[in-house]
Amino acid sequence: MNYEAHQPLPKTMQAIVCYGPEDYRYQEWNVPTPGPEEVVIRVKSVGICASDLKCYLGAPLFWGDEFRTGYCQAPVIPGHEFVGEVVALGAGASEKYGLTLGDMAVSEQIVPCWKCRFCQRGQYWMCQDKHDVYGFRQSAFGGMAEYMKFPVGSLNYKVPASIPAHHAAYIEPLGCAIHAVERGEIQLDDVVVIAGAGPLGLGMFAAAKMKNPRLLIAVDLNDHRLEIAKACGADMGLNPNKVDVIDEVMKLTDGYGCDVYIEATGYPPAVQQGLQMIRKLGTFVEFSVMRDAVTVDWTIIGDTKELTIHGSHLSPYCYPIAIRMLEQGLLPMDDIVTHQLPLSQFQDGMNMVHSGKDSIKVTLTP
Repeated sequence: MNYEAHQPLPKTMQAIVCYGPEDYRYQEWNVPTPGPEEVVIRVKSVGICASDLKCYLGAPLFWGDEFRTGYCQAPVIPGHEFVGEVVALGAGASEKYGLTLGDMAVSEQIVPCWKCRFCQRGQYWMCQDKHDVYGFRQSAFGGMAEYMKFPVGSLNYKVPASIPAHHAAYIEPLGCAIHAVERGEIQLDDVVVIAGAGPLGLGMFAAAKMKNPRLLIAVDLNDHRLEIAKACGADMGLNPNKVDVIDEVMKLTDGYGCDVYIEATGYPPAVQQGLQMIRKLGTFVEFSVMRDAVTVDWTIIGDTKELTIHGSHLSPYCYPIAIRMLEQGLLPMDDIVTHQLPLSQFQDGMNMVHSGKDSIKVTLTP
């Protein structure tokens, strides 16, 4: 062996392999082996993300349309929310990442090129030349398999053994949530509205609470999720099916509107809702991967309110913070991670995420 391991790795494993929209197969696949500065983990838990669902359903971002080439390169093993036990280390990997065999470890979802303008400036999450997110590109297979490899250039971290594996799989979405909140530039006296109390939104409430806003409001169509949002730090929850949320926010802010609005639903109506309820000179953060195009009155942004619009992409420099938040027990993880299924039941898990009725975060155990 040209790498360090307690015992030789098996030659094959079971994996979910994406071949195209709604064509994901549970099948045998080769086990990866590490080269220099690479790591192989035995996957302990992997989450199903909303973007995994959108890729599965054929969203243009992943498969292309008349305006762009799709991001997904099939065949590929999906999964970018994962954690696992280090079982093999290529030359130099232990020293570079501070990992040893038997450690629990996670890797940031993007493997940058480290050569383009953005990477050279430290803005690696916007990598121009490579931008390989695990589970969508053939150079960075994901975690929906028994084993996976962290390739050269990846950003890897040790995970405390005190964090259960199915909770540690939440590090990736929590990191994304933290970055979105940071993009909101929340001030101490701000009224903050976060639309969407799914897995990402719930992480945003916990992160936003750490900013000590004057009022933190959750908006969601599901009353149960609104209750969990309160457990994560929201001061109150509003259900658009039951109240006029724009009117309620206006009443709570003396008619001005909220200072910060973070969109985390993935549904176009939430964008229009935010533009209407945010105050003049407010900050709007768009986080979601939209399956459908969004059409709004663009004039609101400029001539009417002069808004600051921030996008939010991935989770740069946020993994250590997310790990620490989980280690400190700052989120009700047993309420967030609602289902743990065997890898072979991937389709059941995808159906749960699609319906969104009985689940919040669904994880798979290879």
